Amino acid sequence: MAPRKGGSKTKNPVKSNSAKSKKGASVSGEKEAENLKRVPVGLQQLLLNIFRDSFPATIGSDISTTLQEIKQHLYNRDFQKAFGQKEYLEAYAVRWSPSRALCYAEIFKDILPLIDGACDDSENGGTIAITCLGGGAGAEIVGLAAIVKNLSDLVNEGQDAEPQGERCKSMYVRTIDIADWSAIINSLVSGITTPPPLSAYASASAKASNAALVEAPQFTVSAMQADLLSMDASELQKALSGASLVTLMFTLNELYTTSIPLAQKFLANLTAAVQPGTLLLVADSPGSYSTVTLNGKEKKYPMHWLLDHTLLKAGKEKRSDTDQDSEQQGVTSESKSTESTSERAWEKLKTCESIWFRLPEGLKYPIPLENMRYQLHLYRKI
Repeated sequence: MAPRKGGSKTKNPVKSNSAKSKKGASVSGEKEAENLKRVPVGLQQLLLNIFRDSFPATIGSDISTTLQEIKQHLYNRDFQKAFGQKEYLEAYAVRWSPSRALCYAEIFKDILPLIDGACDDSENGGTIAITCLGGGAGAEIVGLAAIVKNLSDLVNEGQDAEPQGERCKSMYVRTIDIADWSAIINSLVSGITTPPPLSAYASASAKASNAALVEAPQFTVSAMQADLLSMDASELQKALSGASLVTLMFTLNELYTTSIPLAQKFLANLTAAVQPGTLLLVADSPGSYSTVTLNGKEKKYPMHWLLDHTLLKAGKEKRSDTDQDSEQQGVTSESKSTESTSERAWEKLKTCESIWFRLPEGLKYPIPLENMRYQLHLYRKI
């Protein structure tokens, strides 16, 4: 399931965006992304350049009509039409993926010790495997490439203050999405692992210092087209094999909106498929943007409540009326098979219902990008 456009608030050209402008209404529990470990502005600009240079024809054309058509198809939940042609995929990737890639890079950097620790514990010889569910549009890929770059820089600069940087030497990323994003992913990976294009008038020193963001052996990606809600347990287990980190970035709420029972079954299958120690990272639109209605009833449940209800099983002796209502609506019926073996399969490491990511001053990109607000939840398989 491709991530939908959501969680964004401020629409300004990056080159003139002010981190202090249009902060929006104060929401209880909101945090600023400045509490996360910031990615240097120079590296953020390199990430934007990858999108710019990977799709020059799309960047250089008027895609406003195409974007409106995509948004209409997404509003109608017609993903086949929204992501059914190359023109739409490229327009989506250059418009909505760049700002998310910058945001994701900061999220990944913030949990870098856990990611790198998982690499240290893996049996892949210094290569960490990551599976991005619904990650076809490229934001996760570019954000993760920034982390590989960061790790490589730590090693090259001999910064022993963060010894985790010496553990993970390479990364393998697998994306699974309902649409065929392979051409988009291939273009982005090429932009990540080859030196960027230079002007014919570039100086000799510029040519000599021109290098890829990361070297190809350090960063490999494969793309798989599949509907997450239609995958059976064996298919999902194969797709997640060896993954130390699984991400659901702006995808889970779409799964819940499509079908709560199928989404719960998917999470149960995911739980059974991954090994102890595996990290599960979920980000999505915050607050009321991520609520669902159960079988037409007036009650609505926040996405994070449904997620916790599945992954962090509450004791049977303390079931509330809400728990009983949700069971009657099929919220837990698909995941009861795991309850007999373990009361809890996951532990929650981090959660926040609302975080702002604001674009820093000085970035340049041809298309207006956005600040964004999101909720974040991080779990580890027990």
